Amino acid sequence: MSKQNQLRFGVFFQGVNSSTIWRSEASGSQTDFASFRQLAQTAERGLFSAFFLGEGLRLREHLGSIHELDVAGRPDAQTMLAALAAVTSKIGLVATQNTTYNDPADLAHRLASLDLISGGRAAWNIVTTHNAWTGANFRRGGYLEHHERYSHAEDFVRTVRQIWEGSPVHHRGRHYDVDYTGTIPASAQLRPVLFQAGDSPEGRDFAARQTDVIFSAHVGLEDALQFRQDINERAAKVGRAENSVKIMPGAEFIIAETPGAAEEKYHWVREHQIGPQQALAYLEQFWGTRLDGVDPYGPLPEFDPVVERSSVTRGSGFQGAKSLELANAWRAEAKDKGQNIIQFVRSRSHRADHTFTGSYDQIAERLAQYAELGAVDGFNITPWLIPTGLDEIVDHLVPRLQERGIYPEAYADTLRENLGLSIDSNHEQQAIKPLSTAQEAS
Repeated sequence: MSKQNQLRFGVFFQGVNSSTIWRSEASGSQTDFASFRQLAQTAERGLFSAFFLGEGLRLREHLGSIHELDVAGRPDAQTMLAALAAVTSKIGLVATQNTTYNDPADLAHRLASLDLISGGRAAWNIVTTHNAWTGANFRRGGYLEHHERYSHAEDFVRTVRQIWEGSPVHHRGRHYDVDYTGTIPASAQLRPVLFQAGDSPEGRDFAARQTDVIFSAHVGLEDALQFRQDINERAAKVGRAENSVKIMPGAEFIIAETPGAAEEKYHWVREHQIGPQQALAYLEQFWGTRLDGVDPYGPLPEFDPVVERSSVTRGSGFQGAKSLELANAWRAEAKDKGQNIIQFVRSRSHRADHTFTGSYDQIAERLAQYAELGAVDGFNITPWLIPTGLDEIVDHLVPRLQERGIYPEAYADTLRENLGLSIDSNHEQQAIKPLSTAQEAS
């Protein structure tokens, strides 16, 4: 099988989430450096391309109080990745950093610094935010309209890329005025790799114009193939070659020696990810009130939500839903499927097509299909246990993928090379040019 069809792995250390079984006795600290180091070094032992950190700019709340049922809080990503650069040698270091609440010149300098000191292993996962709740931490609450978030981000990223080009930057734009001259040389990979995860039409166009890798939500094989085709078509419109934008869906792996053992583990994981408290808290976010007297093993609440729309304070997944409309649809769905509250919430929280469950050999064969069809370039894995959640993947799945010729057997020198990326000078120049008014409007 050709090298182009090899799969790469990344690991996503999320922070706030409902995927990590963080109350297990086997769970390590979510803030202690030892957890980050162990997970990164295990991933590097398994030749993972990247160690990927999520970002939390404000502690999430639940009905007006700090939400205590998920992991909360996270050391600064670039500080953590700089520390990990000293105890790893090959794995890529990906920092999620927000375009709304950073300064382009400052962020460009910090990311280029990480790239230089790590020997060409840094990457930036570009995210946008517009909600006033997060913005309140930065005295910018509500200043950015929803429809502006990608034009703002594009202006930001183009400015950063101009700085990385190495020439003096004199930028006058709708969002930023920058006069800056870079102070450090380029790394071995020339500039940090650019990731992005937006899935709206605007987000996909942005990714086609600006990014190297998409962290996607399209995990199922047919869905992944359709997404690949869509991104290739968008990239072609801006003059990029087929498959020049790499695609790495986020996925969960629950694997064991035998199919039966894997199925048993699957049910154990789900039971420990979403228990009675977590299930009720999930519904409370949409009902807008405490459900202390509701039986989590009974049907969804018969009374209607007390809020018209759900809050943003638990994250984008909970934001803006029409509560009564949603409640009616959910009650009908749960009744039709014969699900109680816990069963229903588990089905909503973890999509089956985002999880690979089976024996080591079964999953290796499934992944071989993805490689053969070119559906994806790899997977960004969310471990359900920190810091040991990659051990089985590294010890048992990776060798089976290598035997099939669909996984690397050695590292290259830089993250860019390990992801199968190259620098297209024509696209690099196109990516730093201002968008036309027509493009911005679209």
